[in-house]
Amino acid sequence: MHELSIVESLIELCEENALNNNAKSVQEIYVKIGRLSGIEVVLFKRCFETFRENSALCKNAKLFIELAPLEILCLKCDVLSILEENVFKCPKCQSVEYKITQGQDLHLMRLVME
Repeated sequence: MHELSIVESLIELCEENALNNNAKSVQEIYVKIGRLSGIEVVLFKRCFETFRENSALCKNAKLFIELAPLEILCLKCDVLSILEENVFKCPKCQSVEYKITQGQDLHLMRLVME
């Protein structure tokens, strides 16, 4: 369950940002989780609820999650596409030469601090 270490790192990052901005607390945390990130959203939320209790700055923070779609750039026809299913080829030209541009990572998008 790697969600534990990911949430722990997220809380640390939020605390660091709060301290660097002289904030007294973090009220809201917005993250974007990619479809291929390997993060189980339900477990991520549970881990967040547990870890925030041990954080003086994030204790009352609310977590907002946006799910990022899997987006590829075809290296043959140069078309940007969203893949709804795990069929890894360009929907336009059927090429398997592509670059994933979104959907593999977790990003901290925004913090609301006071």
